[in-house]
Amino acid sequence: MARWLIKSEPGVYAWEDLVRDGRTSWDGVRNAQARNALRAMRAGDLCLYYHSGAERRVVGVAEVVREAYPDPTANDGDWCAVDVAPAFPLKVAVPLAAIRAEPSLAGMVLLKQGRLSVSPVSDPEFGRILALGKTRRKAV
Repeated sequence: MARWLIKSEPGVYAWEDLVRDGRTSWDGVRNAQARNALRAMRAGDLCLYYHSGAERRVVGVAEVVREAYPDPTANDGDWCAVDVAPAFPLKVAVPLAAIRAEPSLAGMVLLKQGRLSVSPVSDPEFGRILALGKTRRKAV
């Protein structure tokens, strides 16, 4: 099982929206590297849900429930989407400043390529974010 980080501005699609909807299509990605990450996602993979923009913090964990398929919002190009569902919220949101301050997270793609909307996360990084969020890993 792989781990990922997906980003959305809370004014566009917040964690609370995902919880309310129960499932959503993660579409509209128009970066080749992020698209390749979407293509690598498998059902059951977990994703840190990151609020970008002014908030800049990890707020929850989503689960991939449908693997890559053609992005219905794309008019041209070779773009894809996946479907995600809420797995569990973090008890305490983990701000970007806390991620930057944590030496064990210095290699995170989020910190090295901050503009990517979808990026891989190592299992140790995933576990450390959950620990910073005072959240135990839960089965989905």
